[in-house]
Amino acid sequence: MRWFWIDRFTEFTSGHSATAVKTLSLSEDHLHDHFPGASIMPNTLVLEGMAQTAGLLVCEHSGFTKQVILAKVSKAIFYGEAWPGDTLTYRAQVHSIKDDGAMTSVTSHMNGQLQAEAEIFFAHLEQISRRGDKVELFDPYDLFSWLRLLKLYEVGRDADGNPLKIHPHMAESDPHLRSSAAAVS
Repeated sequence: MRWFWIDRFTEFTSGHSATAVKTLSLSEDHLHDHFPGASIMPNTLVLEGMAQTAGLLVCEHSGFTKQVILAKVSKAIFYGEAWPGDTLTYRAQVHSIKDDGAMTSVTSHMNGQLQAEAEIFFAHLEQISRRGDKVELFDPYDLFSWLRLLKLYEVGRDADGNPLKIHPHMAESDPHLRSSAAAVS
């Protein structure tokens, strides 16, 4: 993934809820191009940050083995603009997760005030190549590296409140974890 619209997770409960933050900096290119002379964060990018927060929550529930695609934004309301120096706090909640997808609601808060709210549906897709192999959207090592940068495994908890474990699918992608596991066995 090239564009990151969240900086880090501050809370994460598997299959239930997540909180992430995004601090806007005047050095971000998109702030200068959207409305010349008015460096605001485009609402579409706020929505993308909300979707990344909820999408990773949904994706983690399946151990990052399913392709989770934003399928529908059934509601999106924006109450204010985000400017450089503001910190957006995204709060995502899963309402249902099924084999074919998940329904979530997400809010964006700025300085304690509701800035935006959305209802987002994610579809679970599985693409098969012509050779019959499962096609992955992201290289597992790249995704795992990104999740570590977002502090997912530092703040994440499972449904019982225990620290979130690294899913085997993700651990296999990291050469350091793979060699540590081999040394233990």
